[in-house]
Amino acid sequence: MTTLKINQLTKRFGRHTILENLSFQLEPQHIYGLLGRNGAGKSTLLNIINNRNFQTDGEITLAGDSINNTPTALQRMYLMSEANMYPKRTRVSDMFKMAATGYRDFDLALAHRLTSEFEVDERAQLNNLSTGLTTIAKLITALCVDVDFVFLDEPTLGLDANHRELFYRELLKTYEDRPRTFILSTHLISEVQPLIDHVFILHHQHLIKDEAVDELLANAWAISGPAALVDQYCAGLTILDQQTISNIKTVYVVQPLDEQRIIPDQVKIEHIDLQRAFMVLTNGKEN
Repeated sequence: MTTLKINQLTKRFGRHTILENLSFQLEPQHIYGLLGRNGAGKSTLLNIINNRNFQTDGEITLAGDSINNTPTALQRMYLMSEANMYPKRTRVSDMFKMAATGYRDFDLALAHRLTSEFEVDERAQLNNLSTGLTTIAKLITALCVDVDFVFLDEPTLGLDANHRELFYRELLKTYEDRPRTFILSTHLISEVQPLIDHVFILHHQHLIKDEAVDELLANAWAISGPAALVDQYCAGLTILDQQTISNIKTVYVVQPLDEQRIIPDQVKIEHIDLQRAFMVLTNGKEN
């Protein structure tokens, strides 16, 4: 396995810029989270990486070779998305056969086990399945292809809580059995936080965070207490969001705190989770 590099990638539709000057890389054997608000360009980015769309500027390379000039590179990547890429009346079993034809060493035994676990009939046609069961069939295919990079765009669309939990468990199991790189693009941030070790956050066409989850959350804080004391403690900090109820004020910051700074007795400082950190980073209310 090797590194997938995205260098100064920009995508425009006419005069509208969707992504601007993105540079980052995907290393082997990680589970990444790709986060962004609606319209941030997450799906566009994944489609470009997987050659289903094309960048306006910039380059994507695998092992130093442009993916646009190296067809074999695309066989090392797999994108599961909401888009229906299959003909009408395609059966679940047909999906597996097509994946086995297009990708090396499709794990059919695992596919059979997962269809049993998720209670999906392999003889069923996709157009007769519910949204959730169609998603499951696509997920099973994605977990069974033998590739180095698996991109999952809204992988839990239509899944109930039980099926989401089963998917997360099976994702971790297959990752342990055959480590490779997964990239999850999702709005269910709290649910995927235990899975992912590194996060990318897209906002207003730009990549605003490219950081290990543990490192990001180590510097993500909620500071609360009497408004005057909170204001006193937070002087000079970059406040990303705040709220006041009666005289109790809570502010959110994502930055290291000075350990020498004196904390007033009535002020409480707590770590926030990834979902709250994402919200305050992308709400556009920096003070």
